[in-house]
Amino acid sequence: MYHRMTHETQSNPLLPGYMFNAYLVAGLTPIIAGGPLDFFIDRPDGMKGFILNLTIKGQGKIFEGNRSFVCNPGDLLLFPPKSAHYYGRSPDSDSWYHRWVYFRPRAYWADWLEWHSKIHDVGRLSLGNDSLLTEFDRLLANIEQTQRSGRRFSEELGMNLLERMLLRAMEEDPQSPSKIMDPRIIEACQFITGNLSGELRIDEVARHVCLSPSRLAHLFREQVGINILRWREDQRVIRAKLLLQTTQESIASIGRVVGYDDQLYFSRVFRKRVGVSPSDFRRRSSEINYPGRSIQATHNWQLPREKVFSG
Repeated sequence: MYHRMTHETQSNPLLPGYMFNAYLVAGLTPIIAGGPLDFFIDRPDGMKGFILNLTIKGQGKIFEGNRSFVCNPGDLLLFPPKSAHYYGRSPDSDSWYHRWVYFRPRAYWADWLEWHSKIHDVGRLSLGNDSLLTEFDRLLANIEQTQRSGRRFSEELGMNLLERMLLRAMEEDPQSPSKIMDPRIIEACQFITGNLSGELRIDEVARHVCLSPSRLAHLFREQVGINILRWREDQRVIRAKLLLQTTQESIASIGRVVGYDDQLYFSRVFRKRVGVSPSDFRRRSSEINYPGRSIQATHNWQLPREKVFSG
């Protein structure tokens, strides 16, 4: 039995039709042979974001035919955006318990998501012992608990836990590079995304990470690929898109949240970057994700922060 994902919407992320209109969603899927969750997920076009999947009990089957492979306890998988999903309980096992987290990454995570060990575009890391499995299991459980808590900064805290987990995965991967993005650039990105509503000056960011403004500007462009002001505008537009899709806040209010006090200026920037006005973007998102009804605040979590790979 399998389920192909459709546009039919409902609120349980373990069942078909859930839209994943967020930047972070986590859960545990306890599959038992013959149980209500014992079906294969089939998403031929994948998803907009990444999915990390950790088998903690039993055995799962990924793909079918000559491409198929199994995952056992301790196997951590990374499905990239737009990569086909086809997975479920292995017929050779009576269960498959797996923790997972769906996310749209922050800009500076790009290097951390280039896993060297892959099977058909799916990253794979086998955790070598029970203590590592326990550690990653707890990290994923904490991400889920934090994301669902409804606390003021629940999404931000969940993303921080996920960041730690991605770094731990790199640490445990013998093929990962010995050096990743300069930690001062990572800190600069975090500082900027934590202050999107304000008008941070480059010298303030530089002072925060203990660099001169010129050195920060050079390192940022070298490692991120664009200048700081363009990157900040990217993050503002990306967050605005998410808020337009998932809340009923006014256009002016969303503009202020992402750093634009002038609604007309916010609309001009948004249209220039996205191709449509904020109101048109909201309307089109509603038609795609909630056919026949307007956007409603159907999710319990607080809405997110940002990513680099816009979708």
